[in-house]
Amino acid sequence: MKNTSLILMALLFLAGCSKHNDPEPSNPDPSMYFPENASNTWETTPMAQLNWNTGAIAALKTFLAQKNTKSFMILVNGRIVMEEYFNGHSAGTEWEWNSAGKTLVATTTGIAQQESLLNINNKASTYIGAGWTNMFVEKENLITVRNLLTMTSGIDDTKQLVIKPNLTYVADAGTRWAYGNVFQKLIDVVAGASNKSFESYFNEKLKNKIGMDGYWNFGTIFTIYHSTTRSMARFGLLALNKGKWKTEQLINEPFFNESISTSQNINPSYGYLWWLNGKSKFMIPGEQTVYNGFLVPNAPADMYAAMGANDQRIYIIPSKKMVIVRMGNASDPSNPNFAVSGFDNELWGKISAVLN
Repeated sequence: MKNTSLILMALLFLAGCSKHNDPEPSNPDPSMYFPENASNTWETTPMAQLNWNTGAIAALKTFLAQKNTKSFMILVNGRIVMEEYFNGHSAGTEWEWNSAGKTLVATTTGIAQQESLLNINNKASTYIGAGWTNMFVEKENLITVRNLLTMTSGIDDTKQLVIKPNLTYVADAGTRWAYGNVFQKLIDVVAGASNKSFESYFNEKLKNKIGMDGYWNFGTIFTIYHSTTRSMARFGLLALNKGKWKTEQLINEPFFNESISTSQNINPSYGYLWWLNGKSKFMIPGEQTVYNGFLVPNAPADMYAAMGANDQRIYIIPSKKMVIVRMGNASDPSNPNFAVSGFDNELWGKISAVLN
């Protein structure tokens, strides 16, 4: 009996130690700044304090203006280092994110999963009903929410209008990477799982939490978010901090880390609707060609990015605690693009000259 009591006391002691030693929620980086909601105030950091090459700024600005840029921002540790507007654009002007807004959809999907409203490993029809494609049911049932997040649904990518007659079979889900608008079905997935409109859920769980402005335009072909440049930068700052805003973890870090990691072995430069630099090969929209090398050779290898048509960009560079935003018209009007373009590498050549 005495030995039993001693064993129980030891177990209670160990349990108490274990509880005491559980990791505390991580504290925010004391160097990181977050702008207040509903405020135009945003702290700045002078370039001279960062020892940047200010002599290269003029060439960067000239390049941006020549390439039809409307706005450009650089944040370091959350503070504005550079904020420029061109061609009549201003801090209060809203502009389209185009496919850069896919990252908003991916993040909202992750929030719905952490609230146990959905599981990305479940088939999409669990949340939007059977018969949402123009496929045989056994092929449709292969398509999971994860496949929609990773562009591996196997649906024909040559037809961008997301209506049932266009959602036809090309390959089994998970066996082919192809960039297309079918990701928009994630909007229906979140709405079905949450029993709310997607915009209502997005506003409550993400937009309002970080003080973004803007609105969704749910079009017949493209679903596009519109906002000011600073709101785009706010989301970039959330992404830099792996889903944490101030002390609140809006989206759990494991899911966010999955989002910015290679999501399948076909195109290693693609996560959950995020583009990834620093991988050995990449694919681009509209092709099945696999290219060797980094997505953006002039950019840091650890960069991940939200990329949209006509060169809408949010670049996240963790090693530099940096967020860069570019909004505007296509850098080359004769060669509009869905997402990736040669503009990225040209721009990063100019940015690198400033940072070095």
